[in-house]
Order: sequence, then C-alpha cells, then structure tokens
Amino acid sequence: MTNYQNYTLIKYLNALSLRSPVPGGGSAAALAAALGAALISMVANYSINPNQSQILRKKIMTVLRQSEILRKKFLELVDLDAQAYLQVVKTRHATAKEKKAALKEAKRIPQEVCRSVYKAIQLTPALVRYGNKNLFSDIEIAVELLLAAFKSAQVNVKINQ
Repeated sequence: MTNYQNYTLIKYLNALSLRSPVPGGGSAAALAAALGAALISMVANYSINPNQSQILRKKIMTVLRQSEILRKKFLELVDLDAQAYLQVVKTRHATAKEKKAALKEAKRIPQEVCRSVYKAIQLTPALVRYGNKNLFSDIEIAVELLLAAFKSAQVNVKINQ
C-alpha cells in the first residue's frame, strides 16, 4: 500500500488528480485537517514567550502538544482512508457480507476524522485568548480548513452507509 503521508505535496497532488480510486476525497479531507492542525501548532509555537507566566506558557504548550498529536493522526488517516477505500473497490464483486464489512471500515475512518477535527477546533479558543495576536488570521484559516475537513468527511460517512 502506498504511504501518501510521506509524499511531497507535488507527488500527492499529482496522485490525487489521476484516474485512480485512491487517494480520493476522504484522503484529501484528512490532509485538510492535518493542515489545520499544523496551523494551530504554528500559532502555538509563535505564542510561546519567555516573558509570559508559567501558567500561560503551560496552557499554550498543552495546545501545542495536542495539536501535534492530532496533526500526526490526521496524516495517518490520509493513508488509512485510502486503504479502506481500496477494500471497498476490491469487494465490488464479493458477497454482501464482505461488501458490508468493507463499507463499515470505510465509514469508520471519516468518522474518526470528524471526531479528531472536533478535538482540534477545541484547541483554538485558548490561542484566540492567549496566543500571538498577529496570528488571528492563521487561527481562523485553521478553523476553516478543519470545518472543510469535517464536512468532507461527513460526505464519506453518508456515502459508505
């Protein structure tokens, strides 16, 4: 199985544009979420200041740690979604039971994207309140990318019923 999370951006986008079942929309949704999480990490990194209180620094460091965990998880989901969809493709001529199992897994991955997006968005209020004020637009863009990933993943949850 191809490991898309290790592709360059150019190679991934080229693969996404091909007439091939993977990567597809689910993988792209997970990548959009990873971009949103990465922006949260960037803002958190810029918001760590040696002159701030230890309590505030700890809050921002917590956001940073959690956003990095989520960013890595989203990248894993890029590949897991592609793997799950390939199983759906392989079961097109299989038994109903095999098809149902493949669709269940193909549904589970975008559900996980949605759950993780929710966690990522919950990190942003702390950055709005305590983060670097010059980076509010980056927080807003992170939220927009995460919302797009959430909505896109929901499409795949519905289609894989």
